[in-house]
Amino acid sequence: MPPVTAVRRFTEVTDELIESFQRDGFVVLDQALPPDQVAALHTAAEDLCRGDLGEVEGGPSTEPGEDVLRKYLCIHQPHKVSDAALAALHAPRVVTALTALIGPNVKAMQSMLFIKSEGKPGQAWHQDEFFIPTRDRSLTAVWIALDDATVENGCLWVLPGSHRRGVIYPDREQDDLRFDCTVELFDFPYSDDDAVPVEVPAGAAVIFNGYLLHRSLPNTSRRGLRRALANHYMSAESLLPWHSVPADVHVGKHDYRDIVMVAGTDPYAYKGIDDIARPHSRADKDGGCDR
Repeated sequence: MPPVTAVRRFTEVTDELIESFQRDGFVVLDQALPPDQVAALHTAAEDLCRGDLGEVEGGPSTEPGEDVLRKYLCIHQPHKVSDAALAALHAPRVVTALTALIGPNVKAMQSMLFIKSEGKPGQAWHQDEFFIPTRDRSLTAVWIALDDATVENGCLWVLPGSHRRGVIYPDREQDDLRFDCTVELFDFPYSDDDAVPVEVPAGAAVIFNGYLLHRSLPNTSRRGLRRALANHYMSAESLLPWHSVPADVHVGKHDYRDIVMVAGTDPYAYKGIDDIARPHSRADKDGGCDR
């Protein structure tokens, strides 16, 4: 494993932050969420996993305190039922960064609550545009640490600059016990020695391009959680050809409309907004298995 390399953290959205994002494919924004909002998300995570915000696959649980969180690795779309998660989707400092990096009109299509307790696996090398394709390649992730994220507890690792080629690399099944069951991307011109760990304090956000290669390793701490809220955004000007194309829709017109506008105006507002996705935990072979 390469030595830990310090990653610069920005406190404000500046021209230098924008240049760093364009060059490296990621930036760290400090204090993206204030402590009280992080605390509210801790409470919301427990409420969500306990079933107090509606049923989640796996059923209600009676485990005390944080132990209930250890049942889950990732829950998709918490913003659908949690006011705290929805507020985080609109976090002012995050939205300021997004409008600088994407443009004035920004929409969100996904939130994910990651709960990596001790011993839980990470996720192999991947690009988010592999999972959420956008017409204009504007997909941008905002990964908000809800606990201090360290090498020991499974922080993100990135391959700086790997977004610039703008291609999606081939994928394959993998059985590496360090990772969950999501496929891994391979045959890219980088090695693990090029990877940089992104250690950040709770409340900081790692903002990265949808083509950036990134991964995480297992939580090797003796006892502790590495919680994070990952939200995905893109330009509102672009259609979102996500999920299967309906049989009666031309592929060029396919547009997933279960979105949340976070800045500016929606040029496709005439299409309306759909309510499709529901909170759910990841199924086996889709990132949620135990091996």
